Amino acid sequence: MRKKLFHLIFLLPFAASAQNITTVIEQQSKAINDSVIAWRRYLHQNPELGNREYNTANFIANHLRNIGIEVKTNVGKTGVVGILKGGKPGPVVALRADMDALPVVERVDIPFASKVKGEYNGQPVGVMHACGHDSHVAILLGTATALSKMKKDVPGTVVFIFQPAEEGPPGVEEGGAPLMIKEGVMDNPKVDAIFGLHINSQTDIGKIKYKSGATMASSDWFTVKIKGKQSHGSQPWSGIDPIVVAAQIIEAFQTIVSRQEDLTKAPVVITVGKIQGGVRANIIPEDLIMEGTIRTLDAAMQKDVHERMKITAQKIAEASGASAEVLIDTKTEVTFNNPELVKNMLSSLEIAAGKNNVSETTWTTGAEDFSFFGDKAPAFFFFLGGMPKGMDPKKAAPHHTPDFYIDDSMLDVGVKAFCQLVFDYSKVKK
Repeated sequence: MRKKLFHLIFLLPFAASAQNITTVIEQQSKAINDSVIAWRRYLHQNPELGNREYNTANFIANHLRNIGIEVKTNVGKTGVVGILKGGKPGPVVALRADMDALPVVERVDIPFASKVKGEYNGQPVGVMHACGHDSHVAILLGTATALSKMKKDVPGTVVFIFQPAEEGPPGVEEGGAPLMIKEGVMDNPKVDAIFGLHINSQTDIGKIKYKSGATMASSDWFTVKIKGKQSHGSQPWSGIDPIVVAAQIIEAFQTIVSRQEDLTKAPVVITVGKIQGGVRANIIPEDLIMEGTIRTLDAAMQKDVHERMKITAQKIAEASGASAEVLIDTKTEVTFNNPELVKNMLSSLEIAAGKNNVSETTWTTGAEDFSFFGDKAPAFFFFLGGMPKGMDPKKAAPHHTPDFYIDDSMLDVGVKAFCQLVFDYSKVKK
């Protein structure tokens, strides 16, 4: 099937000297759109979990080599990096797509639905591209293909980053953007600016949304370990009940959100998603563990929430004679769009999608490890709509669910946006 997909590529002859570059980008993107859709559907039908994207990486690397792009493999475990050196002087621009799928059983009735099974945390699971990363890979492959045909007119160098494990590496493994950065993806060559996009199942197809400054939340995962004293369920006064203590801590965590943080500055979310304690209905257990996530959109608030959670849990536990330990693991930072970069590059998105199809949106409490790339170079991350025309956004299945679905007929808008950003950034950088 892979060979068939490669044969789908058909690009128009290119002569930039005789045509406006925007017109050529439009032609190239339209010509390759059928191939981009086919790649996306192949990847959707063959998803792989984080740090296990072996076949996906091979698929990407083989295609990049076939179109004459320098390829690095096994970057950040299974990551692939393509490097295209343009025919004209200019900056180094990075474009990023994530590759991993999720442990979700698909129930969307489409011919290319995933039937793949895998293992996650030692448990058998279904595997599904329930967040659209298959679309991201296909769009970036399309971009690489189009730019390779325009190579003599491409300004500077383009780095195509195909990143594994955006959803988080399994267990205690390293992975994702931090590991690729650690292994030099932003330094060899030194990247001047980086762009990324995310498909969105609840935004109209073909439309682009963005936000300057903080746009996606940091993601911290926390664990609270409570130690009480075991007792018979009929004699709670003889023990210290960690379940009651946990209930009080959960309630108090929400007062950090509603009464202690300035929500006019930025939103805060604290969610407890898992509780483990006890083995029998009539035994008060000695220990309890609960886990959850924290979402913030301001670095100072993030630090303050961490401290308040630790103090809150400890003091409530002490009041009951128990003890509580709060452990916090930062998974992502705030995804921050460089305001100057957004201002300078907004017209590129408007050219790609049409001015009326580009709009500024509010921040989201979802998280992205694209945030780490922004520590190394000015970054701009935007959203591309994939919701079928005329659909009510409230009825569109959200990401990370078995019913997640996108209309992939206009992925060429993403290709156009990336290509336009590459050419236009060189003018800004001069």
